[in-house]
This record gives sequence, C-alpha cells and structure tokens, in this order.
Amino acid sequence: MGEDTGEQGLGRLERDVLALERRGFSGPGAKERAIREELGLAPVRYFQLLNALLDDARALAHDPVTVNRLRRVRELRRSER
Repeated sequence: MGEDTGEQGLGRLERDVLALERRGFSGPGAKERAIREELGLAPVRYFQLLNALLDDARALAHDPVTVNRLRRVRELRRSER
C-alpha cells in the first residue's frame, strides 16, 4: 500500500509533526531531542516540514487550533524582523 494518509490526507509524519507541536517541552533541548528520537529527523528538517504544514489546508483541517496558533507566532516573528 503506500504511506498511511489517514482521513485528512496528511501522512503519518505530517500528523506526528503536528502532534509534537501540541506538546509542551521543559528545559532547553527537550524538543530537539524529541524530534530526533521520536521522528528520526534533524531539527532543521523538522522545522522545514512544520513551516510547509502551516500553509497546507489539510493541516488546518486536521488540527486548526495548533496550526492557527503557530501561524500567529510565525507572523509575529516576521513582523519583528
């Protein structure tokens, strides 16, 4: 079969990235460690995927609260530059 795309059309990795973003992390490096250990990704690649997901309507449909929160954070950071 191919990659499990689920009901929303997102692949497992994409859903896992959003799920990781919903969690809180304590201490420096905890999130990066989770990215490497749980997803098997380099943090740079993770953030590339996450940024692309924020512009994906399927991600918005899958987890609107997380996607909208992260879009607000991204816009705030862009406006501060």
